[in-house]
Formats: sequence, structure tokens, C-alpha cells
Amino acid sequence: MSEKSDITLRAIDFFCGAGGMTCGMKQAGIGVLGGVDIDEGCKETYEKNNEPSFFILGDIAQLAPERLAELTGITREDDSLIFIGCSPCQYWTKIRTNKEKSEKTKDLLNIFEEFVSQFKPGFVVVENVPGLYNQRENNILGDFLSFLGGKSYNILHNNVINAINYGVPQNRERYLLIASRIASSVDIPKHESVDDLTVRKFIGSDNGFYPIPAGHRDATGAMHTAAGLSEPNMRRIMMTDPDGGTRFCWKDDPKLQIPTYEGRDGYFRDVYGRMFWDRPAPTITTRFHSLSNGRFGHPDEHRAISLREGATLQTFPKDYKFFGSSIGSIARQIGNAVPPELARRIGYAVVQSYYNAKQSNTEG
Repeated sequence: MSEKSDITLRAIDFFCGAGGMTCGMKQAGIGVLGGVDIDEGCKETYEKNNEPSFFILGDIAQLAPERLAELTGITREDDSLIFIGCSPCQYWTKIRTNKEKSEKTKDLLNIFEEFVSQFKPGFVVVENVPGLYNQRENNILGDFLSFLGGKSYNILHNNVINAINYGVPQNRERYLLIASRIASSVDIPKHESVDDLTVRKFIGSDNGFYPIPAGHRDATGAMHTAAGLSEPNMRRIMMTDPDGGTRFCWKDDPKLQIPTYEGRDGYFRDVYGRMFWDRPAPTITTRFHSLSNGRFGHPDEHRAISLREGATLQTFPKDYKFFGSSIGSIARQIGNAVPPELARRIGYAVVQSYYNAKQSNTEG
């Protein structure tokens, strides 16, 4: 897909995290002015990979619109401005979470709405878990859509997508909303063939990932680092068939079977499983470095996938550096991120939509 060289669009990345959306938008030629997030642990990762974009540390609920304008130079009713709101989604996820702890994330879309109302950017992009779209009994999304309509926004895209169709080697379903004051349509380019979006095409020796043991610490900066395994878990993965094997390989061994799963073969079938070489990866979550939290075992090495393997399956560039206090904190940054390739295609679609609208207005 060809991209324009004279792009003038700019963006603010709310809830930016480690910068997956910013990275992809910049790859599409969009000037991301900065990212806003409350998690100080993401600041170094965001800024060192996305210069000159800068990190605005703070609670969006406490950030005054006037302060945002002062920091970034944005103005009201700028047709070329994009507001991106990928708010934390713990409340809406189907993964088991403590709903009391995640309750405060439920209304972040309403706070994002206040910034949209204040500035009325040309485009609004929201990416979130499918639960935000599917749980119709809670009308937070419905209220937001009604708000956009009341502000003369056209809803260009409002549905659940699978990132596998947009160049990401994962079965990763996400809700995507694109709205615009100036454009009437958007076309997000799909990947030509998902057959080449397999684990084998992204990780493994042919892609520069040398074999490593569980517990390996990469001192080179490439972050090909893997979590360690307990002695029982090492025995479990050694008994798990390569290329897609599951915990069923050792479920009849009383020393290895986990009491929680005894007699419950239909529950959590993927935990302790290995990825398939010739299929897409499962959704890369914040716990992808842990063997017990999904099908995150390496296809044939006796370990969970490494930090860099997870980042690569998320489509981060190989030179994208992550900074954190532990393996877990870095895995959380990677798993929470919007895959940059998906973001790039969204960004490209917005750019094309913007120029089509401007050309149509000129011809009209």
C-alpha cells in the first residue's frame, strides 16, 4: 500500500502505555504529539522509542484540557487532529479479574469523551476488548456513540475485528471504533493472506531467535529473555508434545496433574500448552511469559516464549526497547499494547479518509 509523503495529521494517544498505537500511527506517517498515561513504568519505554513524541504522566481525570493544549499546542476543531482512546479494559475483559479493583476503569471512556467534547478533533479512534461492544446491558458505549452523533461525528467503523486479518500473527479479537467530523467512510486495508501469519514466520531460528533455556537472561539488549520454571513445570513441559501439545500429555501422571484440573478436561484447555508452528499465536496477554497462563509454551523448546518473541508476535519492531523493573512488568507492557501493525493500518486508513474528504470538499 502506498502512503502519502505530505501527511499533516497529528494525534494525541490517550492511555498510551508502552506506545504500540503511537508506534503504528507514526509508521503510517501521522505525527503523534504525545501520549497520556497514569503508569509511570511505561514512560521510559514510550519516550525512548517514539521521539519526539513525549509522555504526559498523569491521571486523565485530573488533566485539564487547557493543560493538554498548553503541553501539545493542539487547538479546537482541528480537522487534521486525531484523538486515540485505548483505555484500560480490565472491567470489560472476559479474562477473570477482580471486578472491584477494575471498576474504576469502567468509566474512562466517559472521561475521554470530555476531551473530545472540548476539542472536537477531526477523527476519534477507540480500540478496546470486545466486551465493551458485546455487553449491551451496560450502555457506556451506547452513550458515547450518541454523544458522537450529537457532535456531528459520522461513525465510520463500529465493530469487533480480529487482528489476524490486519497483519498481526495472533487470534486477537478487539473492538474498534473510528468516527469523524469530516469524513464519511474509512477502509482499513486487510492482509492479503492470513496463511503466512504463523508463529513459524515470526519466531524461531530462521528469524534470529537462537535456542535458549528457561530462565535465560539476555544481556545484549535484544530481550530474548525467558522466565524460569519450577522443577514440576519443567517436567510438565518436557512431557508436552512439541508443536501444539497440551497438558493432556501428562494429566494421568499423579505427580504432575494439577488438582484444579483433575476430571475437568474441558476447562482452560490451553494452559500449559505449546504454540503451534504453523498457526497464528493465541492472544498475547500480559502474562504471556508464564507457562501456566495460556498456550504460551514455545513450540519445541522447554520454556514459555521470551519477552522478545512476545513483542515480535505483537508486531513490535525488533529494535523497540522495553524498560521495566522485572520480566513481569515488561510482559505487561507488551501484552497491554495495541499491536503496531494493526495501529499502522488504522492510521493509514484514517490518513486516506482525511485526504479523500478534503479532496471531495475541494471538488465540491
